[in-house]
Amino acid sequence: MSQIDSRATISASAKVGSNVRIGPCAVVGDEVELGEGCVVENHAVLTGPARFGRENHFHPFCAIGGSRDLAYNGARTWLETGDANEFREFSMVDHGTDKGGNGTRIGSHNLVLSYAHIGHDCIIGNHILLVNGAQLAGHIHIEDYASVGSFCRVHKSCHIGGHSYITGHTQITKDVPPFSVVAASRGTRCYGINKVGLEKREFSPERIQPIEQAYRLLLRSKLNTTQAVERMRGALSHSEDVLAIIRFIESTAERGFTK
Repeated sequence: MSQIDSRATISASAKVGSNVRIGPCAVVGDEVELGEGCVVENHAVLTGPARFGRENHFHPFCAIGGSRDLAYNGARTWLETGDANEFREFSMVDHGTDKGGNGTRIGSHNLVLSYAHIGHDCIIGNHILLVNGAQLAGHIHIEDYASVGSFCRVHKSCHIGGHSYITGHTQITKDVPPFSVVAASRGTRCYGINKVGLEKREFSPERIQPIEQAYRLLLRSKLNTTQAVERMRGALSHSEDVLAIIRFIESTAERGFTK
């Protein structure tokens, strides 16, 4: 049975699932769908059209949904999330735009900390961490298990690969390849693989080794990117992770990636 505080504002067109808890002064707007077990704390604001899966947690003063794009013209746009996401205090998420497919999509088990912002038309995967103050512009794609550090700024349309780690206060203007560590020391640079993160996710040493070899070819050899990719394809193609790196690099050929 849901628990809805009498001081909350719930739109007549909202759909509230079972076992949902909504606190005082929370706002659940028009065409918002809340899945089973969601928690909307006091003063959280959810703006539709939006569909939220099960057990999402919205903390006080977060603003989830709506458009902050200056070019927004009133078109019907939307936001959709999976399950078990946590949106901490003062975090913000934008709807999509009619120029970007109309929708913002967020997967499951993501943690969006205080003052972090997800811009319009972003595609966010699963198990992603956005630390306090991380700022994502529009049309950004983040793959599973990536971490974006505190007060990072990510340029629009960037692609951040899975299992990557971006340290705090880093400005991202090019794509970030999977499994990598990118930091703002003497300019934004890639410093190799996110070995600590991979070990925490129980990557075996045998699985990590070819990833390390691939990044040695990319970052520390005298080969250019095309030559490094060919060497990786010839010597390391037994690793699905290395093949994922190759696909990522080839998909970013026009924009370039952080090296």
